[in-house]
Amino acid sequence: MAKNPQVIKREEVVIRFSGDSGDGMQLTGTLFSDTAALFGNDLSTFPDYPAEIRAPQGTVGGVSGFQVHVGHSEINTPGDYTDVLVAMNPAAVKANARWVKPGGIIIFDKDNFTDKNIEKAGYKGDPVIEEKLDSFNVIDAPISSMVKEALKDFGLDPKSVLRTKNMFALGMVYWLFDRKLKYTEQYFDKKFIKKPEIAQANKVALRAGYYYAETIEALNPVIKIEPAPIQKGTYRNICGNTATAWGLLAAAERAGLRAFIGSYPITPATGILEDMAARKDLGVKSFQAEDEIAGICTSIGASFAGNLAVTSTSGPGMALKSEAIGLAVMAELPLVIINVQRAGPSTGLPTKTEQADLMQALYGRNGECPLVVIAASTPSDCFHFAYEAAKIALEHMTPVLLLTDSYLANSSEPWRIPVMKDLPEIKPPFADTNDKPFLPYKRDCETLARSWALPGTPGLEHRIGGLEKTMKGTVSYIPENHEMMVNFRAEKVAKVAEKIPDLKVYGKESGDLLVVGWGGSRGYLITAVKELQAEGYKVSQAHFNYIFPMPKNVREVFSKYKKIVVAELNLGQFADYLRIKYQEFTYHQINKVQGLPFTIGEIKEKCIKILEEK
Repeated sequence: MAKNPQVIKREEVVIRFSGDSGDGMQLTGTLFSDTAALFGNDLSTFPDYPAEIRAPQGTVGGVSGFQVHVGHSEINTPGDYTDVLVAMNPAAVKANARWVKPGGIIIFDKDNFTDKNIEKAGYKGDPVIEEKLDSFNVIDAPISSMVKEALKDFGLDPKSVLRTKNMFALGMVYWLFDRKLKYTEQYFDKKFIKKPEIAQANKVALRAGYYYAETIEALNPVIKIEPAPIQKGTYRNICGNTATAWGLLAAAERAGLRAFIGSYPITPATGILEDMAARKDLGVKSFQAEDEIAGICTSIGASFAGNLAVTSTSGPGMALKSEAIGLAVMAELPLVIINVQRAGPSTGLPTKTEQADLMQALYGRNGECPLVVIAASTPSDCFHFAYEAAKIALEHMTPVLLLTDSYLANSSEPWRIPVMKDLPEIKPPFADTNDKPFLPYKRDCETLARSWALPGTPGLEHRIGGLEKTMKGTVSYIPENHEMMVNFRAEKVAKVAEKIPDLKVYGKESGDLLVVGWGGSRGYLITAVKELQAEGYKVSQAHFNYIFPMPKNVREVFSKYKKIVVAELNLGQFADYLRIKYQEFTYHQINKVQGLPFTIGEIKEKCIKILEEK
C-alpha cells in the first residue's frame, strides 16, 4: 500500500470521463467539477453527448463524454488534450485515445473489455496494442467486479449494483488528485433522501475506488492543483443555459416586470425553458408550446400584454419562427429570442456545436426586417448578455436575438453571483396617459423607440399587427409612409450602437496579426493568442459580442494591424459579413465544421502560417 505517496504540484490538468451513454459519465464529470470548484480551482467543462438517442450499446456512436480542465490560474477552455482518460468500455478508448497527451493516464474497466465489446468498438484485437498505448500509464482496473464485491451484502439487484461503477472510477480519480469525498457524499444524501440504501451504495462504491487507487503503485504520484486566486464573492458552478435563464429573470426583476417564456423543447435549448419554468416562485409564466410557431406567437402576445417575453430555440426552430419575428419587428414589441446554435443544416448533429446560424440571425426574414443581434462568449457571461438582450429589447422596443451555442449551453465554469442592485437599471418606455392625443408610433427623440402602451389602459387604445401603420396606428398603404416607417425601424436599431461598448483588444493595440472571433470561441482564441504572445509573436485578439449593430470603433481597431484573421465554427459567415461592412480590409479565415470546438493547437498553427505568408 502506498501509505506516503509522492505528491507533485501541477498548474492545470485535463480529465475526461467517457463511457456508454448509460454509464453516468455526465454525472461523474459534474461531481468532479463541483468538488474542484468548492476547493477553489478555476475550471471549464465540456459535456459531449452522443447524437443518437439510443445508439447501440458498446458502439462508438453511443459514447458519452465529459471533459473538465482544472487549474490554479485562469482557465478559459476545457483543454485540447487530456492528462487522464477514464474509459468504461473499448468504444470509449476508440473515441478518445487520440486526445490523450503522450504519457498520460488511461483508466479503464477491464471487466468490460470482452471479445464482444472489443469487436463492437471496431477493434480486431487488444485495443491497447492497436492504439499503441504502450507509452501511456494504462490502469486496467476490474471496476465492475470490484463494485459487485463491495456491494454483495446490500441486497440490490445486479443492474443497480453496476450503476455505481462510475462512482468507483470517480473515487480513483479523487485519490489521484487528492480530493475530498465529503461533497459527493453529501450529494448522495440529498439526491437519494428517500432511498438511503442507494445513497449508501454509491458512497461505498466511491470509497472502494478511492482505496483501490491508494493500494496500487501505478497511480503514484498524487497530483495537487492549488486553489486559484479569484475575486472575493459568492460563487457557483453554472452552465450557459442556466446562466441565460437567470439573466432573463434578473432583467425582469430589475425592470419591475413578470417574465414569460413560450418555447417548444429542442436540443440544446430546452434547458432554458426548464430553468425558467422552475421559477414560478419568481412570478415566471411558462408555456411549453406544441410547436415553434406557437411558442413565439404566445411570447409576442405576452409582450403586448406588458411582460418581459422570451422564446428559445435552436437552428431549425429559428426557421419556423422567422415569420413571427417579422411580426414582432413590425409591431415594435420587445422580445428576446434565444438561438442555441447546433451543427446543421436540418437536424444535422443535434448534440454538437457550431456557429453557423449567423446569416440566418442577421437576414433570415422577409422584407427590411432589422433586429439587434448579440452573442455570448462563455457559459457564465450568458447571464450578462441575456440581461443585456432584455435591457436593449425593453428600452428600444425591438426584438433582440441572442446567439449562444451547444458548447456554451452545456459547458460550465465558476460564476460570481452578482448583487441585484449592482446590475444596470432597466427603464421600459411605458406610454403616458397624459399625452394627448396618444400616438402609438410617436418616437422618443433619442432612441426612436415607440412607447409601450399596455392593453386595457384607458386612453391608450391602438391597433397592432403585421400591416404597415402610420404614426397614429392606422393601417396605411401609402408608399411614402411605408418608406418612412422602414427607415425609422432601421435607424432605431442602428441607434443601439450608441449604447454599446467599444470593441476591446486583448494585447497590444497594433501589431502583425489581429485574431477576430465572435460568440462561444472566445476562450480558445484568447488562450491561443496568449501562447503566441509568450512565444514572441505580435498578435492580438478582438472579440465581438455585439454583431448588429457593431461597435463604432471597429474600423479604427482593424486599421492598426497588418493582417486580420477571422476564426469561427462555420465556413466563413462572420468573415463575409465583415467584408460587407468593412470592405477596405483583407480577411484571412480559420474555419471548422466538425461539431466540435476549436483546439488551441490548430488555431496557433494556422495563425503562424498566416504570419509567415508574404
